[in-house]
Amino acid sequence: QLSHRDAAPGPPGLWLPRRQGSSPTQLASGTMSLRTLPLLFLNLGGEMLYILDQRLRAQNIPADKARKVLNDIISTMFNRKFMEELFKPQELYSKKALRTVYDRLAHASIMRLNQASMDKLYDLMTMAFKYQVLLCPRPKDVLLVTFNHLDAIKGFIQDSPTILHQVDETFRQLTEIYGSLSAGEFQLIRQTLLIFFQDLHIRVSIFLKDKVQNSNGRFVLPVSGPVPWGTEVPGIIRMFNHKGDEVKKLEFKHGGNYVTAPKEGSFELYGDRVLQLGTNMYSVNRPVETHMSGASKNLVSRAQESIAPNPLAKEELNFLARLMGGMEIKKPSGPEPGFRLNLFTTDEEEEQAALTRPEELSYEVINIQATQDQQRNKELARIMGEFEITDQPKQSTSKGDDLLAMMDDL
Repeated sequence: QLSHRDAAPGPPGLWLPRRQGSSPTQLASGTMSLRTLPLLFLNLGGEMLYILDQRLRAQNIPADKARKVLNDIISTMFNRKFMEELFKPQELYSKKALRTVYDRLAHASIMRLNQASMDKLYDLMTMAFKYQVLLCPRPKDVLLVTFNHLDAIKGFIQDSPTILHQVDETFRQLTEIYGSLSAGEFQLIRQTLLIFFQDLHIRVSIFLKDKVQNSNGRFVLPVSGPVPWGTEVPGIIRMFNHKGDEVKKLEFKHGGNYVTAPKEGSFELYGDRVLQLGTNMYSVNRPVETHMSGASKNLVSRAQESIAPNPLAKEELNFLARLMGGMEIKKPSGPEPGFRLNLFTTDEEEEQAALTRPEELSYEVINIQATQDQQRNKELARIMGEFEITDQPKQSTSKGDDLLAMMDDL
């Protein structure tokens, strides 16, 4: 199966780069949370690491190389300056801007992905976290999902105390910022995340096999299992008088198979999260494919979305310059050769996916108005210059050793 998208076009309101005033989405759906971006980035990043770890093992990459790749990406991801920028209160930005950040992050080490594999990686990341947000029992539990990702990430770097410290610092920031938020504020965060994901309906083989996703790419919400912590199993209607005294109680059949939650998940640095959402579903070696339905219509729609002029592109540029300016990409050094990672089962599948991907569907291009601030343009050029990945010498004719550059231009 190929790595295609089954996504309908997103409305213009999903582009959220303005800091002041009301964006189109704000006008349509109320105030957006300014505390959503760190949770979105960390959870998507956690899913990216799960997938890369699985593919590194599936392709029998030597353990030292695989460890270096994960260490380099995690160290870059949790860089102090980068985290400082990420945790500043700000609205979510376009999918295109975030995708650009993950392109760079995935190439923070000696590993290279070509465009088709990067597409598939990002599809799997986004659909996994969308599933987790949808199934969170309480809005606040999205924080437990984040902690599950951080716990697993620490497992990847348990022999690297310096990087472990970086992750623990991020955990402390999360606890400090989100620990005191109200249930209403978490509900706003959840709603902001769902608006971001609302048009993505990519089918993933693991979800289809487990019957948690329908053939149209929409997820199945369960009518059984534990109810949210602090709530009762449905089935009773209580009526109260004007004094607040219960005067009548009725029972009804809810049609599900609910049970009381055994306990609340721990929000401490170490503890039982109870909630399994956000744990590594690739820890058992299972092939993962993404599927397409209604391809022609949806791909054309996505192409139109991608190439449509973005009147707020300058603010997108501001975001990328600031956010990526804190991301310290380590350039390959020394004689160690890079390698190509394939997200598909075979090279032929990857090639076919690349051939059937419309030219217009590119996340690489961000259109900036010609009248933009020249100084800012120079600043971005400087930052992006630091991200340029030096090509390794072409010593091998093996297809697997080719270093395929992905993001030559923004």
